[in-house]
Amino acid sequence: MRLTGFDALSAADLSAWHALRAADARYDSPYFHPAFAAAVHASGRPVTVAVASDGKQTTGVFALQRHGSVARPVGWPGADFQGPVTAAGTPFPVRSLVSGTRVRALEFDHLLDGSPEFAPWTESRRPSPFLDVSGGLDGYLGRASRSGRDNMSQARRRTRKAERTLGPVTFEADTFAPAALDELIELKRGQYAATNARDHFADPSRRDLLHLLLRARKDDTLRRHTQGDTDDFGGVLSVVRAGPHLLAAHFGLRSAGVLHWWFPVYDPAHAAYAPGWILLRELVAAAPELGVTRIDLGRGEDEYKRRAKTGETYVCQGAVLRGPVARAVRRVRTTAAGTARDTLRDTRLAPALRRARRALETARQREDGPR
Repeated sequence: MRLTGFDALSAADLSAWHALRAADARYDSPYFHPAFAAAVHASGRPVTVAVASDGKQTTGVFALQRHGSVARPVGWPGADFQGPVTAAGTPFPVRSLVSGTRVRALEFDHLLDGSPEFAPWTESRRPSPFLDVSGGLDGYLGRASRSGRDNMSQARRRTRKAERTLGPVTFEADTFAPAALDELIELKRGQYAATNARDHFADPSRRDLLHLLLRARKDDTLRRHTQGDTDDFGGVLSVVRAGPHLLAAHFGLRSAGVLHWWFPVYDPAHAAYAPGWILLRELVAAAPELGVTRIDLGRGEDEYKRRAKTGETYVCQGAVLRGPVARAVRRVRTTAAGTARDTLRDTRLAPALRRARRALETARQREDGPR
């Protein structure tokens, strides 16, 4: 196991990363593409890569960001899929990472499920819904739930209503306009302020990251840094307007046939038209033209995700820790949380405790910030 700054990766390291990812469909999410790590690094947040080998060849790579002795997956807190990219059947030596290097703790909150070496450190699993959009809108509707079909039908009717009251509805599925991206970011920051959530884009490096990703397919900056083809990787900016009015916009991350739903936003002045559903419907309809067959919605039990999904995978939360003291502290905290849940179910105080828990969860969500 060795830790290497992203800029110090050799051509052989990058070639192995590309090969490992291409060999296993589990890693088809754009978050596992070397170009995502390259973009994060170029935006001003240094990336370190843990490289594992069997002495002859590279068997796994894990892109990380370090905060002192604590490591987190690249893109934290904005990466919706995380984990090492490994050869099939080869576990990543995660214990070596936290015992044989300067890393003392590895935290994760969207770790791709199915890595047994992380099982002892996993504290919870949560669903991450997706839409199978093979065949575009018709194909999706054939697989969608009744509520998904109903919402898509309502989106069509609301589109017609918006056209009657606001002007012709236009949709740009994949625009490269920086001004449109700035407009999305400002609307998103307004959403954070209105909900008292932490402003994800208060850090200029995160705004820079989105602009880097938007340009990824238009220039060769990331190609030079990753020693590979980035034509199928980059940001996808989609915008719905009614006349001169922006209804909704979305910035996602795409690699080959997978588009990750990342930063959606709508103008609250036009909330009555359910602009988020209008945008999602248009994007599903445009999927064949874009070459997209799956839209990952990311972790969460949001109502629209529940209604829209055609399937789901799971992501894990937890922390790999060095030393018995750190593990004991974490275990006590986890046990206390479990005891509180049991208390909620089993005592007469349950209603009040549930209200308190909901208030705490709301505060936590506001602190973390929705995306």
